[in-house]
Amino acid sequence: MIEEPFATGTTLFHSRDARVKLIPAVAITLILALTSSFLVAGTGCILTGLLLILSRPSPRLILRRICRVNIFTLFLWLTLPLTYGGDTILPFLFLDLSLDGIRMATLITLKTNGILFSFLALLATSTLASLGHGLEKLGMPRKLTFLLLFSYRQLFVIHQEYLRLQRAARLRGFIPANSLHTYRTYSHLFAMTLVKSWNRAERVHQAMVLRGFNGTLIPLNQPQLSKNDYLFLTTILLISFFLATIPFFC
Repeated sequence: MIEEPFATGTTLFHSRDARVKLIPAVAITLILALTSSFLVAGTGCILTGLLLILSRPSPRLILRRICRVNIFTLFLWLTLPLTYGGDTILPFLFLDLSLDGIRMATLITLKTNGILFSFLALLATSTLASLGHGLEKLGMPRKLTFLLLFSYRQLFVIHQEYLRLQRAARLRGFIPANSLHTYRTYSHLFAMTLVKSWNRAERVHQAMVLRGFNGTLIPLNQPQLSKNDYLFLTTILLISFFLATIPFFC
């Protein structure tokens, strides 16, 4: 099973309906992704970081995900100052660093981490199943949400089939090595994983049709929006509005 370690908890973020977290998450993401202001990006990164702290995630898991995402930004820091160009050049040892490249790398880093923090605080605190049903209630086409939920479900099937075939290969004495036999074995393993998972999905679909499935996924629990949900939505949207209006006052 694919784990959702941030979806379990007792904080304010975990108890809120997925719908009231999807809307501000999209708003904050659009504002940070489209801005070219360092003030907006920096303020957004700080505010979303505070939201992430309030969701009280595991520090070890959070640091691991932040490090994984910032591997990409590290690559930008290694390339943009040397290749971006611009009018201002800073000499550093035997290299000429572009000040505009450093600014661009900084801006991308702030925007990337701000969006990451908002996703971890607002979206990761809900299960994918609740997010899928939330998207459907917000007006997303039913076929798209159905495709999202069943693709997520099928990942488990593919993973289980791969582990079963890998276990069968080891029981038959297969030892991976840098050889043509190993490459051929892994290619057969991947192919059989897809074939068997396809057959498994067909059986699941037939079982659902026999039980009266009509294309609609009914969630086990259907929570109603409360006053706390509306208050939470209003607060996060005010934060988004504050970020969007910063350039007009500075």
